[in-house]
Amino acid sequence: MTSKKDDRVVLITGGAGGMGRAIAARFLEAGASVAASDLNPKDLDAGVFGITADVTKVADCERMVKETVAKFGRLDVLIAAAGIWTEGPSDEATEAEFDKVIDVNLKGVFFTNRYAIPALEKTGGIILNIASDAGLVGNAGAAIYCASKGGVVLLTKALAVELAPRGIRAVAICPGDVATPMLDYQASAFGGGDAEGYLANLRSKYPQKQKARFITAEEVAELVYLSASPRLGALTGAALAFDFGLSAGT
Repeated sequence: MTSKKDDRVVLITGGAGGMGRAIAARFLEAGASVAASDLNPKDLDAGVFGITADVTKVADCERMVKETVAKFGRLDVLIAAAGIWTEGPSDEATEAEFDKVIDVNLKGVFFTNRYAIPALEKTGGIILNIASDAGLVGNAGAAIYCASKGGVVLLTKALAVELAPRGIRAVAICPGDVATPMLDYQASAFGGGDAEGYLANLRSKYPQKQKARFITAEEVAELVYLSASPRLGALTGAALAFDFGLSAGT
């Protein structure tokens, strides 16, 4: 018995990144039509309709939705996966650093969501915003990032309540550390010259201790795909922690 082809249309921001790429692959595997935006869409995998866009620009957030609907005729699933990381002492942070992180991680999510609403209302679709466990608990030295992802969590909850009468669901996915190029950058840029030590310190905080490992992008993609299932109509307004229990005991 063959499984039914997934005929939905999906738009993913940050589609060339580690999580975005894995999410795109998962939906493509199921048969969905996938559009993905990125600063460098040439890095997108085959089969994805690429859109050059910068989520910090409101006009680009609107255009990517319009291009997706023009290409495929509808929009069923929006996944806001574009994001960046920063860390360091708060009393050393700059306005430019703050603006950059908030613009990508929160402003970009809001306006992508905002422009997708009319199209999603027509299909009874879903918004899936990639937040973080750092949006659920505070991380020392990551105040700006935590603020941005905490904003995504409450944005998603607010939209879930607001959009429920219009048939749209909204869910925040809150992964812990994911083994992607962004995590490698994080360790290199903020590890003080000891990237391996930086990563080992992250793993040491997990309840699994010596057996701790990082989440894979494919695991995040599977959670996103399952959460987007139309069979899970009651799943909305949730912030799904996906972090080996790291945030559970905090």
